[in-house]
Amino acid sequence: MNQPDWNRIANDPDFHALQRAKRRFIIPATVFFLLYYMALPVLIGFWPALMKTPVIGKVNWAYLFALSQFLMTWVICWLYVRVARRWDKMNAALLAKLGY
Repeated sequence: MNQPDWNRIANDPDFHALQRAKRRFIIPATVFFLLYYMALPVLIGFWPALMKTPVIGKVNWAYLFALSQFLMTWVICWLYVRVARRWDKMNAALLAKLGY
């Protein structure tokens, strides 16, 4: 198998489209995740009375928010896998076009 011509790949418009598609998902998803993750300590720090308020029995808003972070992680993971399938197709088309 011959070595890929990395310069040819890097200069191809389809490669740039693939990079843009990845950035369109990865950057907003990362920013959202970090803001969501940091929201819990901020909410507890600035509004402790609100976060201590019971919602269901002894379960308060802080516990619910912490549990929602687990759910949010799985949702982002599911979305990533879904979007990555399109990236895989774009990648395969690029490699086929370039003869790899």
